[in-house]
Amino acid sequence: MQTQKKQFAEVDKDVAAQNFGAAANSLEKSKDKYYAKKDRVLYYLDLGMLYHYAYACPSSNEALSSAEEGIDELFTKSISKGAESLLLNDNALDYSGEDYENVYLNIFKALNYLNQKHFDDGFVEVRRADNKLSQLEDKYQKIADDFNKSSDAKKKFKVADVHFSSSALASYVSLLMYRAEGKFDDARIDAQKIGDAWSTEGSVYDFPQPNLDGYLDETSKARMNVIGFVGKSPELFAHVFTIHTIKDAVIIYQSDGKKEEKLEVIPWQDMKSGYHFKFSLPYMEKKGTTIGKIAIEMNGGEVASLQAIESIENVAQETYKLHEGITYLKTIIRTVVKGLLNEKANEELDKKTGGGGWGELTRAVTSTAVDISENADLRLSRYFPAKALVGECLVDPGTYHLVVKYYSLDGRLVHSDDKGAVNVSADSLNLYESFFLN
Repeated sequence: MQTQKKQFAEVDKDVAAQNFGAAANSLEKSKDKYYAKKDRVLYYLDLGMLYHYAYACPSSNEALSSAEEGIDELFTKSISKGAESLLLNDNALDYSGEDYENVYLNIFKALNYLNQKHFDDGFVEVRRADNKLSQLEDKYQKIADDFNKSSDAKKKFKVADVHFSSSALASYVSLLMYRAEGKFDDARIDAQKIGDAWSTEGSVYDFPQPNLDGYLDETSKARMNVIGFVGKSPELFAHVFTIHTIKDAVIIYQSDGKKEEKLEVIPWQDMKSGYHFKFSLPYMEKKGTTIGKIAIEMNGGEVASLQAIESIENVAQETYKLHEGITYLKTIIRTVVKGLLNEKANEELDKKTGGGGWGELTRAVTSTAVDISENADLRLSRYFPAKALVGECLVDPGTYHLVVKYYSLDGRLVHSDDKGAVNVSADSLNLYESFFLN
């Protein structure tokens, strides 16, 4: 009933040391140590991303495809159950993935295919990501409708207004593929979509728009593109809430351990006053990155700096709002129902035992058990990056020594990703990825 994270310490050490292959092998060999059966989607997401960073593209796509299949299956099951799942603690359920995980797994699958020069498969994955984004609102409206029809719904659930319907990173990848195939009209559409993201999705794209001037110009030079991924994926933490009952209503308070802040009063027919229950809810916190600049160096000289194109952590936080409300309402209903059942059981026990010290002890034990059963579900994949940055430089066709250099926020060189000798041609996509998850 609780989310465990300490078991990942050794894998995280390998990730911090850029030993992605070792991290993936450790995760795969110790699957049962790190994940419960209900966490199989988490396992495949984490494994797929680690294999991506290790450039084990077929293994990465196999794992990410398994994660996608699990997400689709579990969401279909949850919809079919409808309101029946109201009283099931999320921690006890199969992990069905966050919306941002479901979108970005397709983008990373597309990059895996590009690394293997499989453009058609890459296009399929980008379209899947776009389709998922276009269906987000309808998906949660269906959940809202089912919840609001339930007799247990004490308050109506309204889908949050979320401003994210198109990924600039997905459009950038698509632009590169279309351009490499000579389909410049299609590439221009993707360039326009990238620009539109900054004008319509400001809460997600709250950083300067990358300058893509020259990307669609005709040239006899070779184009070399680098996508850099940095930072750590967001993490979930728990807020503590308490419920105090009054006649025909419950009052929700948020606690920081020192004082309580009253949040709202929810009407609850036939509720008696004097009951007190506790529960916790997850909230998402961005982990960010320590990197302030990423530079492309060729043959010992800096030729370009990467520009931010996507804040994956911003997307994660924005799309998390879609189900935050339903999690809040379901947890309140579940906590109150379980708390009332516990109180009724204790009253029956008092009648049989006469109450007293034994009754007080029993009441304390059972109340603690109810509180423990309402721990927040803090499960989340661990190895998506926080940000994506892109850059392009035009060079004469030939062989170059490529190094991607990472500088801290105060300008110190903290990591060099030496790609060695790379052959850059004028008639193909010369795309290189680089990672520093710090």
